[in-house]
Amino acid sequence: MTAVIGGGDRADARRNRARVLAAAGEAFAERGLDVPLGDIARRAGVGAGTVYRHFPSKQALLEAVFARQLTDLVASGERRMARFAPTAAFFGFVLDVVETSHRRGPLCDVVAVDASWPRPVLTAAVLRFRQVLAALLEAAQRVGGVRADVGPDDVAALTLGCVAMLDAHSDRPAGRRLVRLTLDGLRPPGSVTEVRGFRDGTAGPGAPGAHGARGDAVACCEECGATLAVRPTGRPVRYCGATCRQRARRRRLAS
Repeated sequence: MTAVIGGGDRADARRNRARVLAAAGEAFAERGLDVPLGDIARRAGVGAGTVYRHFPSKQALLEAVFARQLTDLVASGERRMARFAPTAAFFGFVLDVVETSHRRGPLCDVVAVDASWPRPVLTAAVLRFRQVLAALLEAAQRVGGVRADVGPDDVAALTLGCVAMLDAHSDRPAGRRLVRLTLDGLRPPGSVTEVRGFRDGTAGPGAPGAHGARGDAVACCEECGATLAVRPTGRPVRYCGATCRQRARRRRLAS
């Protein structure tokens, strides 16, 4: 007689799967891809059998973790396209990719479309990621925010380089400064980095008080890159709203 799986059992299974994915993502980021599945099970608070029921092999688990991370980035890119001007949306998305890849090292290879991952779930996630990247890039190029001779493959390569620079610097602000300088190369010749256009909070070349400052710089949200209304007096605005302010605070506490 076939057992009927109730809604509670299915909900438990979904929760367990989510816990395994979260634990695996943390373990891979901290210890690399050689972490035993048993260690991941202990971190998730489930038995090894639960892990194997959902993910029959290590490769299947890796695929699911990477696919979820890429899906999260795709969602971030789509939100930026809907909420922000094209140039701010593009650079904000690239920064999301850099930071995610820096925290979760193996994802960096997936973004570059590693040929050793032919499985359909991950292939579909990579394809959707590249579609969103291309759409953001094209929109920014149409308004003159990104140089016209840059393609999605160029952006992916620069992303890998930015992650490597962050990894090479124990001084995080110094690494972020190099990321900012690298991403400036995507802008059209003669343009300048927007004020506070990046999450490290360091001012770009056009910022008030910076060497070679220009008066036509544009203030941007330190968290998402959205253009801000510049106040003539009082403390400068740093964030576009409460959501970005809270996200920045959580990021500072986490670091």
